[in-house]
Amino acid sequence: MNPKTPSRQRARSEVQTPLTPSLRNAMNNMNIRSGAATGTSPPKRSTMRSTKASSGALDTTNPFIASSQLPSGSKSRSASKSRPGSPVKRNTIPTNESFVKQASNGVIRKGGVESRLDVVTNDYVPPAKTEMKRSKSTPANRAGADTRDRFITKKEANTDIAAVAQTLEKMSINPAQSSPGHTARLVAATGMPLTRRILGYHEPPPAASSSTGDTMLTQQREFARPLYAQRPGAVATSTGATTNKSRKIPTVPERVLDAPGLVDDFYLNLLSWSVNNAVAVALEAATYIWSADTGNVVPLGEAPEGSYVSSVDFSNDGMFLGVGQGTGDVELWDVETGQRLRTMGGHTVQVASLSWHQHILSSGCGDGSIWHHDVRMSDHKVMELLGHTGEVCGLKWRSDGELLASGGNDNVVNIWDGRVGDVGEGARGSAKWTKRNHTAAVKAVAWCPWQPSLLASGGGTNDATIHVWNSTTGARLHTLRTPSQITSIQWAPHRKEILTTHGYPTNSIMVHAYPSMERVAEIRDAHDSRVLFSCISPAGDVVCTGAGDENLKFWRIWDIQNEQFTKKKIRRKDPAEVEELGGGMINPTKEGVLSIR
Repeated sequence: MNPKTPSRQRARSEVQTPLTPSLRNAMNNMNIRSGAATGTSPPKRSTMRSTKASSGALDTTNPFIASSQLPSGSKSRSASKSRPGSPVKRNTIPTNESFVKQASNGVIRKGGVESRLDVVTNDYVPPAKTEMKRSKSTPANRAGADTRDRFITKKEANTDIAAVAQTLEKMSINPAQSSPGHTARLVAATGMPLTRRILGYHEPPPAASSSTGDTMLTQQREFARPLYAQRPGAVATSTGATTNKSRKIPTVPERVLDAPGLVDDFYLNLLSWSVNNAVAVALEAATYIWSADTGNVVPLGEAPEGSYVSSVDFSNDGMFLGVGQGTGDVELWDVETGQRLRTMGGHTVQVASLSWHQHILSSGCGDGSIWHHDVRMSDHKVMELLGHTGEVCGLKWRSDGELLASGGNDNVVNIWDGRVGDVGEGARGSAKWTKRNHTAAVKAVAWCPWQPSLLASGGGTNDATIHVWNSTTGARLHTLRTPSQITSIQWAPHRKEILTTHGYPTNSIMVHAYPSMERVAEIRDAHDSRVLFSCISPAGDVVCTGAGDENLKFWRIWDIQNEQFTKKKIRRKDPAEVEELGGGMINPTKEGVLSIR
């Protein structure tokens, strides 16, 4: 049996190649030196480890190396443990045609003589190693890499942190590590003592002296501070007004009238504008009517001695004026003749609010009661409404007379049904809806002219909120928080907008769109004091406001087209009395005949 080829030279294929007769004859003719004499084949190697262990300068287990080529020391070792010496490798091998043909075809038998030839084969080239991809932020874990800290190159396990902190406590010049001359020059150049930190906080500046001049200056600064403070919700502009891109309203009033003696009281209602284009205003104990057509002022009457006028309101046709007194009486005046028709008593405290519906004049009293007066009857009191615990400072009938809204100093809004109840002196009515969402006195109440079911109300200083109610279902539809107390509220007759007047600190007039409740325009500082009263002209374009600065100001908030104006009450007027402004615009107030202060 032929010996096996060493494993490092063994062919990759495990398939045995058949031995042909011609190849067998050629192998028999070969002169094998020691194998032919003994007739035995060298023994097989037991393991791969013995082959590797016996390899030295010359491999003694290699059957292709003769024993004469081995060193002297290795012959004795291999004599007993290894197989007999390998046959001598000849330079020439006898070949025949069959052997050459077999060799040219590449037929080589594993373990045969042809596998012992000096044939150069391709060496095994291992594939290239694919390096594992890693993030740029992940450091490479290379063997032998420098793992020292680049900031602290030398770490000691027993480092005393407290000792190091004490050395860094004071950043000062260390004279021991520098020459005295250099240290002195640094101290002279920097002006820093050696014992003081370079990076240190300075002491606070000394307090101002308590002289008379400095004290007065401090007081003046405190007094002037509110003038320069940013008011809530205000936007800094040069004109003191805020408008959006779609709407531009004048920021200066068209007319300003003096109103000396106009009482600065939040709970009173001292201004009314009739359908006949006349404005009634109460100045302390006197009542005046100013005609917007002619500009004439007519005194109407005065309150009893020691009393004052607390409320005024025109009838629906503008022919009569109701005047509430501080004593609790309600007076009825004829506007055309200027005569007082009657006085209706019964209230014990001031009448702060009045509202008309046809021949019924309703009055809100300071004791929380609301009376219905029928001006046609001698027994004028036909019904009493009890639903407030505080003064009734807001009162408004709906245009159809079916509902009455009231607001009081008890932060309550009541909606009354005017059709329910027996008519008589002792008749009592109950509220249809009672709303307690406000947190301050409710003076501002107004019904929507183009959607009668909507009621708007506004609260005082601690509330400053607008609520819009549905009088049919009693639901609250919209809520808007404003920057200051709401003193009055008006619906625009020809636009879906709401106008409100405000007190301190803004003293402004605001216009909001409905139902989005977005701010359309704002006139800040409309008056020097809080704006307390407001009313709309019969044409619905001009708003008159009164304030504690004893002035009446007329603002053109909306523009009315000529065709819209003719559909209203003005069609009863003589066309000669209506001033044409050009471009289809009119001036129902005849502003040209009024003097500008």
